[in-house]
Amino acid sequence: MKKSRTRNIPSCFRLTAPGALVIVLALGACGDDDDILEPRPPAADNGNGNGEEEQETPVPESEFWDDDTEATQRAQALLDQMTLVQKVDMMHGEFNPNYGFFNAPITEIGIPPMTMADGPVGVRVANPEANEQQATLMPAPIALGATWDRELAREYGTLIGAEADLTGHNVLLAPVVDIIRVPQWGRAFETYSEDPLLTGVLGAESVLGIQSNPVVAALKHYLAYAQETRRLLESNVVVDERTLQEIYVRPFAIVQRDGRPGAVMCGFNQINGDFACENEFILGEILRGQLDFAGWVLSDFGATFSSLPSLEAGLDQEMPGNTGGALPIPCYYCEPLLEAVQNGTVSEDRIDESVLRILRPWIALGGFDNPPEPEPLPEEEHGDLARTIAEQAVVLLKNDDLLPFGDDITSIAVFGADADNVVAGGGSALVIPTYTVSPLEAIRARAGEGVDVRYHPGNDPLTSAALLPGPEPIPSGFLRAPDGEHGLRAQYFLNQEFSGEPELDRTDPYAAINGGFFLFEGFTVASPAFPELPQTLNGDLSIRWTGELTVPADGVYEFVLVSRGTGRLFLDGEPVVETAPGDPDEIVETRAEVPLEQGDTVDLRVEYVNDARTEDRDVGPQFKLSWMPPTRVISPRSTEAARLAAESDVAVIVVRDYSSEGGDRTSLRLPFGQEELIQEVAEANPQTVVVTTTGGAVNSAAWDDAVPAILQAWYGGQEQGNAIARVLFGDVNPSGRLPISVPMDEESTPVGIPERFPGAGTNQVFSETIFVGYRGHAEFDLEPRYAFGHGLSYTEFRYDGLRVSRTPAGMEEQYPLQVTVTVQNTGRVAGTETVQVYVGNLPADVPTAPIALAGFERVTLDPGERRAVTVNLERNSLSYWDTVSDRWVTPAGDVPILVGSSSADIRLRGTGTLPQQEGEE
Repeated sequence: MKKSRTRNIPSCFRLTAPGALVIVLALGACGDDDDILEPRPPAADNGNGNGEEEQETPVPESEFWDDDTEATQRAQALLDQMTLVQKVDMMHGEFNPNYGFFNAPITEIGIPPMTMADGPVGVRVANPEANEQQATLMPAPIALGATWDRELAREYGTLIGAEADLTGHNVLLAPVVDIIRVPQWGRAFETYSEDPLLTGVLGAESVLGIQSNPVVAALKHYLAYAQETRRLLESNVVVDERTLQEIYVRPFAIVQRDGRPGAVMCGFNQINGDFACENEFILGEILRGQLDFAGWVLSDFGATFSSLPSLEAGLDQEMPGNTGGALPIPCYYCEPLLEAVQNGTVSEDRIDESVLRILRPWIALGGFDNPPEPEPLPEEEHGDLARTIAEQAVVLLKNDDLLPFGDDITSIAVFGADADNVVAGGGSALVIPTYTVSPLEAIRARAGEGVDVRYHPGNDPLTSAALLPGPEPIPSGFLRAPDGEHGLRAQYFLNQEFSGEPELDRTDPYAAINGGFFLFEGFTVASPAFPELPQTLNGDLSIRWTGELTVPADGVYEFVLVSRGTGRLFLDGEPVVETAPGDPDEIVETRAEVPLEQGDTVDLRVEYVNDARTEDRDVGPQFKLSWMPPTRVISPRSTEAARLAAESDVAVIVVRDYSSEGGDRTSLRLPFGQEELIQEVAEANPQTVVVTTTGGAVNSAAWDDAVPAILQAWYGGQEQGNAIARVLFGDVNPSGRLPISVPMDEESTPVGIPERFPGAGTNQVFSETIFVGYRGHAEFDLEPRYAFGHGLSYTEFRYDGLRVSRTPAGMEEQYPLQVTVTVQNTGRVAGTETVQVYVGNLPADVPTAPIALAGFERVTLDPGERRAVTVNLERNSLSYWDTVSDRWVTPAGDVPILVGSSSADIRLRGTGTLPQQEGEE
């Protein structure tokens, strides 16, 4: 299984020269042209890729890396030469600003450096000498989830694995296979779905693609990591064993079975009272015992909280280990671990176990023998694949005969503060793209010279301040800075006294800042309209915003200071409201009512001091000036946008959220005036399309009925603009399907009560049990706005001829039942349909889901074409976890079979009969 420097490329790629990667762009190049679309069998290739290989070294007969006896022997031989100090050094890493996560080489015995890169949306390159820290910004994994496409998942993994290698890395911290339990989760964009089967299948393909290169995939975040709120404050997941196994372990189990990742990363959270990285039940009994995982377990950045308990539970490598500088995280696997061995508390044999687990996959997957060397990226070719995936990910949520745009359109108005930007998620998943194509740029290019495309922002830009609680900031249209621009003059001082020369002196659209994690370099999603703030603002800081407020209506205004630290508001020089420093762990809302008259101009001054800090707690700045007017007032920017919309044939509004590691969204509603913008533009021009470039679900209750068409475009990567434009104009027939449920509102979800989210104290109570996502919507009679699996097309499909049977001999162990259905394209254009097969309540003595995904297949059809589609149903989708026998049990009897285009659009119904399992009474 050892790899040479010649990289393994899927069959829909081709090599034109050694190491030169070119993507075949013809649609369907990776598809199946047979008359009957057969189901994908279980992963049974060599674990290195999909299709032909070109290698300089022979491939051993072993199927996966953990069957490679030669690699095991080499790893043991190296281990025998290592000193105790060298072994312990391998069990913790460093965070080097120039290299990211890093383990130094042991040159005297031939061990190369281990270099890790963050994923999973591409490679977050830390080394400034590697391609100027740029890599292909791929569509977010939730967008890949919306494709429901195994082959694209393999290609996605192959590309990011190749770029990890080409930018100097041999371990990629990807993919993420956590379940989207909470719609507001700030990291929902980093994973695939709310369903464990879909998540596991796509995750396994991604791992196979990554590890087709000399790169180890580190699967994350193990286990039941589902929210950012209080994630660093000893958050504890309270969950029963059956729920843990059926929903949260299952995607990891599928990836381990079919993809065999070389490493697994444990998360920050506790599970039933024990931290994930020192939880013997999930690391020892489940991961290594039940799932037979043979690679190494590394901790998330700073998620190690002990030496001996974590080691005894099964942790092998602490990350980052020694950090120093601005990130003084204690190292439990440095001197403490070395001393524990020397004084006899820990045996050296236990150390050897961890080091062997690290060396085996590193050697077997080729990263050891082929140390990465930075090389130029094939930027255009990789960008083409990013665009293809982004196109296939677009979900047409709604279309009342507006899309695709026809040749009769002569003018288009484009709106949205980030319509001229590529929107991405923040945190460790943020990638510096090799280039970008914005929606505005792409619409102008696609429309051509004969179409007048005009642009107006329409609303204020988003920053991480959108994650702060409380009302929205005062829109910039009602504010005027001393330089005459809309907004406020902002002076940022690196002290608490507003003294000396300010670090920054500029015009901000509003008075707000959300620092801490969101100001770390390379983690912040910046907007051209609101440039990124420097990391230096995270310490001692005072900010003064000044300008004029023009009062839009008579009445009593409620001004709100949302602050962690001291904040003050002055109107015409008089103090109005002030907040005290308070608890550094709490954000305080302080309010005051002020009567104002329409047309008045009021001098406004806002001051903020980041003084909610202690000796052992350095908290970043968090502050926002908000208001609640006495009546609905329309921002001048929205009014201007509406005038432009009225003059145009069609309007396109590009909206977004702010999603990032480190914070959950406070609401599913679109922040910072975007709802108002949609309402005003749609009233002025009924031919309005809303394009949501978001990391997850959006509550569209305030505007859904006002617009005829909605495209869910996710975080579409660096080719986001081209993908959106090609769908709008019909160059691409949308085929994306929702990998999540879009709820009616925040309360109408399976986790819509406080104990479930954000939790009861530090406990996240998973009392919804197995009824997560669409399962919970069905079980609790919660109608979604858009159902799991939903997605429209520019054509239509008809289903008939349902047949349910036993699978052929040899497949029944993993796939007990087989479903065949005929699908016909009854429209006028070619299109792709995703056939989804669900099962109803199982014939079991325990509660089961009224609907659960059991299999799926995609089929592309020309107009009028019919094809038979066969879907093999996964055994564990037809089973439940029995806590008495500690195993999956498939109950005998009849089970409802539901075939359709979404979990709410069931076209055909049948019955499958599950046979008695051996050993069952």
